[in-house]
Amino acid sequence: MESYLDKFLKYLTVEKNYSKHTLTAYSHDLTEFFSFASGRPIEELDRDGLRRYLAHLYETGLAKRTVARREATMRTFFRFLVREGYVKKSPMAGLRNPKADKKLPVVLDENEMTRLIESPDDDLPGRRDRAILETLYSTGMRVSELVALDMERVDFIGGSCRVMGKGGKERLCPIGDKALRSIRKYLELRGEESGKGRRALFLNHSPNESGSRLTDRSVRRVLEKYIERTCKREGISPHSLRHSFATHLLDRGADLRSVQELLGHENLSTTQIYTHVSTQRMREAYEKAHPRA
Repeated sequence: MESYLDKFLKYLTVEKNYSKHTLTAYSHDLTEFFSFASGRPIEELDRDGLRRYLAHLYETGLAKRTVARREATMRTFFRFLVREGYVKKSPMAGLRNPKADKKLPVVLDENEMTRLIESPDDDLPGRRDRAILETLYSTGMRVSELVALDMERVDFIGGSCRVMGKGGKERLCPIGDKALRSIRKYLELRGEESGKGRRALFLNHSPNESGSRLTDRSVRRVLEKYIERTCKREGISPHSLRHSFATHLLDRGADLRSVQELLGHENLSTTQIYTHVSTQRMREAYEKAHPRA
């Protein structure tokens, strides 16, 4: 089965241009499935065997959303095997997708965002961290997109940056004056710093890795520090800045299609979850403010 997995991952890399994070997730899901199948040849797997596997996932206590993701992985994998002629028919055919629980994203309100952005110190790491927070909230980009950002991709005059999103798709993100000012203040204090990440907009300033490009994990640790310092609610994560960006735009009258383009969503249905968040917030404001609510 491992040979099929290698071919599948190569297909996702070369033809689909999937990110390393996505490839890791596919590899993990399929490796666990192969373990459950106990070495049974891929050609002998049938619908009943897949049903038993899905039942096993539910029995382990996984969330419906996680099971749905793993089933989607299996569908894509067997569709590839059929297309390449390794199997005649997908055993996933006819299996219904589990209905995932609808979970609304957790967002920060505008006052919480202001406190979060203003929380870093005014030294070099602090200026960098504030520029990171301002950029994420100003553009709605993902943390993975931010760490890949090079200096030449930021247009300080035009107020935009070119972001490489999922699937290697590039999009143009407007970026606000406050974020650009924070980036300039960071770069002024940073100066011409040498190192293997010198083209990167955001660099590591720790003694052992000074000058290297920040990693996704490093930025998440930085954000989690300030979130813990300023936000008292549970469920707030680095991705909440992206959720807050989209929700605040809709709250202030932006249309859904524009938000879809800004977020880099391929399908409008992915963006529509933020309309539910805005409606919920509107309802909460109504119930809090109206005397006869």
